[in-house]
Amino acid sequence: MKPFKDYFSKQAGHYQNYRPGYPVDMFTWLASLTGSHELAWDCGTGNGQAAVGLTAYYKKIYATDPSEQQLTHAVTHKQITYRVEKAEETALAAASVDIITVSQALHWFDFDRFYAEVNRVLKPDGVLAVWTYGMPAISDAVDAVIRYFHDTILHGYWKPGNQLVAEKYHTIPFPFQEIETPPFTIHKKLALKDLIGLLHSWSAVQRYQNKNGKNPIDEIEADLEKAWKRGDRLQASEWEIHMRVGR
Repeated sequence: MKPFKDYFSKQAGHYQNYRPGYPVDMFTWLASLTGSHELAWDCGTGNGQAAVGLTAYYKKIYATDPSEQQLTHAVTHKQITYRVEKAEETALAAASVDIITVSQALHWFDFDRFYAEVNRVLKPDGVLAVWTYGMPAISDAVDAVIRYFHDTILHGYWKPGNQLVAEKYHTIPFPFQEIETPPFTIHKKLALKDLIGLLHSWSAVQRYQNKNGKNPIDEIEADLEKAWKRGDRLQASEWEIHMRVGR
């Protein structure tokens, strides 16, 4: 098994404060796919955003992440049990889980070993749902700066797993009976400081800082301010969710 590469603990607080949440209608649809609603496993839970979304539909949520630092920033909830565990090996009982969700994390897993664990813990009619999202759509001017930052300044600092996100999970192995998914979109209003906080949560930003000893966001901050026009102005932002679901 590959050792756990922790790309996120240093910016765990940025995840908690600036990563967008997920739409309610997405969880409503996912819950409609399972006949039982006793136990959900949110794998790679990070700060627990998806786990909290599941609480309206499942009695208990088992939420795991290999990063203890991420879990210290997780949202507490009486229905959620957080555990520091890798995706590929958990303490869950066999055939005990109604649904497994993986939000913005599958591309870091050892696929073969994770899927073996999925098959072990899912009930016979259980569901696996994985999803990702890329860069926000805000405005033409702001989006152009973010694209330049992502593609040019951070070029060479993205890991192969990040490429699977860029490919919208279309190329990720998914050996399950696939279910067609409706479109889902994240909507959130951002101020400029929120966008900058979001960029700080990117794993490539941390790698750039570790190698060069400086913050790459400094290179684009003036351009972002110009494109935004007024930093305290809230702008509607959207992320398209790319989801795969199977039994």
